[in-house]
Parts: sequence; C-alpha cells; structure tokens
Amino acid sequence: MKSKLEYIWLDGYQPTQSLRSKTMVRNDFSGKLEDCPGWSFDGSSTEQAEGNDSDCLLKPVAIIPDPDRKNSYLVMTEVLNSDGTPHPSNGRATIEEDNDDFWFGFEQEYFLIDTETNLPLGFPANGFPGPQGPYYCSVGGKNTFGREIIEEHLDLCLEAGLNVEGINAEVAAGQWEYQIFAKGAKRAGDEIWLARYLIERTAEKYGVSVDLHPKPLGDTDWNGSGMHANFSNGPMRTAGSEDIFNKICEEFGKNIERHISVYGADNDQRLTGKHETQSINQFSYGVSDRGASIRVPVGTVEDGWKGRLEDRRPASNADPYKVAAAIIKTTTEALA
Repeated sequence: MKSKLEYIWLDGYQPTQSLRSKTMVRNDFSGKLEDCPGWSFDGSSTEQAEGNDSDCLLKPVAIIPDPDRKNSYLVMTEVLNSDGTPHPSNGRATIEEDNDDFWFGFEQEYFLIDTETNLPLGFPANGFPGPQGPYYCSVGGKNTFGREIIEEHLDLCLEAGLNVEGINAEVAAGQWEYQIFAKGAKRAGDEIWLARYLIERTAEKYGVSVDLHPKPLGDTDWNGSGMHANFSNGPMRTAGSEDIFNKICEEFGKNIERHISVYGADNDQRLTGKHETQSINQFSYGVSDRGASIRVPVGTVEDGWKGRLEDRRPASNADPYKVAAAIIKTTTEALA
C-alpha cells in the first residue's frame, strides 16, 4: 500500500517564519519516525539559500497520523544546511537542554480572516462590530464566528494524537484559542507547529486565512493575540516554596531582552500595558494578575506554592521552540 508523508518545515522569512510542506509517497510505510527518510528542498525559494547553492535538508523529528487524508502522515522536520548542521532558521536547534522535567502549556490565540474583506470573521466590510464583551467564550450566531472551522480543527488534532486540552472563543470577534500541553520543550514545540499546520489547512478549505499577528487590528480598542506560556519544572511542582517562585520571576525580570527578542515580531503593538498586558519594556509579576508580565496562578498558591507560572508576553506568532529555550535557560539560572 502506498502512503503519503507530508513533510512540514519552517521557511526563512523574517521577521516571522511561515509553514511549508510537500508530499512524499512511500510503499509499505511502517508509520514510524525512524523509517522516515531525510529529504531536501530548494532553499532559494524559501529565503533559506542562494540559487547557486540551493539544497537544504529536512530531518524528520516527529510524526503523527494525518486524519484528513487517507493513508497519510504529517512529518514535522528540522531544516539543516547541506553539510548537516542546523540552518540559522532552525529554532528547534536552539533548545540546548530537553527532557521531561520541564512541562509546557501553550495557549495559542489567532484570528480567522475573511479573505475577501481581509477582516476577522464577524467584522462588517465597513466599520466594526459591537465592542468587546460578548465574544469571549460566546455561544450563538450574533457573537460566534467560524465555529465549524474550529470544531473540525479540534477533531483533527485529537484524532492525530496531539495533546490539545481545550478550545474557546476569545475576546475579539473572529478570535479563537486552543491549548496544548506537553512534557519537554521540543515535543511542545512540535505539537504547536503541527496544530498550526492543521488549522491553516482546515481554514484553507473554507476560504478563510489564519492570522497570527499579535495585533492585526492595529491601534484600536481590540485585544491582540498571544501565546501565553505556562511552564514548570520539578522544583516548582514539588518544593512548595514561595521563595522559589519569586527567585524565578526575579530572574525573568533581569533578562527582559533575552525573552522579548524571541517572543514574536511586532509584539510591541500588543504589549502596551492595555488589554490584559504589561508594557513590553517593563516587567512585573503577581498572583492572578493578567496585566503582569508573569501571572502566578491562584491554583499554584492554593496548592502550597506547587505548580506553574504563566509568562503572558509571548505573541501569537512566536516560535514555541525559541520561547521554551529561553524559559528553560532563565529558570535554570534562577535555581542554580
């Protein structure tokens, strides 16, 4: 039997990378990652190489069933140079330490865009819908837009084995969110990128596009989109010490640029101190404070200072690999 393997990678466009993919057909494929061959592509067409030296390599790193195509698999890959070294666009390679000690829960927000009006679903061709308020976790045709796309995407993710833990309509019309949890930074990043691929392809069928820009509606009184990063390691989950959490937060405050530099392009348009954000140039943390850079969930406190933190600064277009790498580095330094 012939199988279709969809090789997925990130291109070299700056400041925000895009997803690319192409299909390989294999005979009697086992469905196992170790049986996925390496592949190559024309890097001169993706801003990753020059035309006179255009070959870039694809290294398979994760595989899941493709529930939307018969006899198919989705293969997440890393981009390598022709000599086998990581390409500069390879965010996954920036993760220096990776094990199951670090757990990540990413909250991926995004807008669904009408490709004819270039506005979010639910927005009239001229002007704006009613103000924010009724759209968050909404039900009903007056306030909820694109649910059929979202439900299909959720079903596809679950059938493929991605660890999606929930979905909800977000604060603005046409804005949605899904949450993914994984143990290990690379696995968390793989799952976010695979879920992003599936929402892009699902929306494509409906003639709708996905906008990951952190502030697609510009300087208006509408929320932007983030990718809040919930994280923990062993000491955070077990030590039961407020001091540990304070040390970590204080260390994050000392390394603002390390994080902001990989937390997504145009994030300054979102991190303004308004709409449940802290200013991009400032740092704060607090229990249940959604206007802080880092929120200490009330559940962490109620569980005797055992649990997680939520970095609210990553933008919706951030590379989860790079976000996780920065979080691991700063947390590890705080507890050294």
